[in-house]
Amino acid sequence: EVQLVESGGGRVQAGGSLRLSCAASGFTFDDYAIGWFRQAPGKEREGISCISSGDGSTYYADSVKGRFTISRDNAKNTVYLQMNSLKPEDTAVYYCAATWGPGSSWCRTPRYEYDYWGQGTQVTVSS
Repeated sequence: EVQLVESGGGRVQAGGSLRLSCAASGFTFDDYAIGWFRQAPGKEREGISCISSGDGSTYYADSVKGRFTISRDNAKNTVYLQMNSLKPEDTAVYYCAATWGPGSSWCRTPRYEYDYWGQGTQVTVSS
């Protein structure tokens, strides 16, 4: 059974930090790029970061660039999202997703092409 399980969300004050984890199972993790998305109430789900399967190339949306860092540990089948300098506008449900792409340095796959999704974890940033 394919599973992506996010953890690490919670409530934090503005300026604080959280580290999200995305634990994968049921598929060949190394062959998949992993993306982080978020969805705030009343807004569309947006892609904020991703990491490729091949050389670990990364992408960040402008809204999180310089504050968030994505990394992956293939030995643990886990991707992390370190979030620093959090702002109230970062409040959202955060999702990780996997898209097939063995050996690729590309990860900016359109949202609708992702194969597997987690259930999400809530991040709330208070001012």
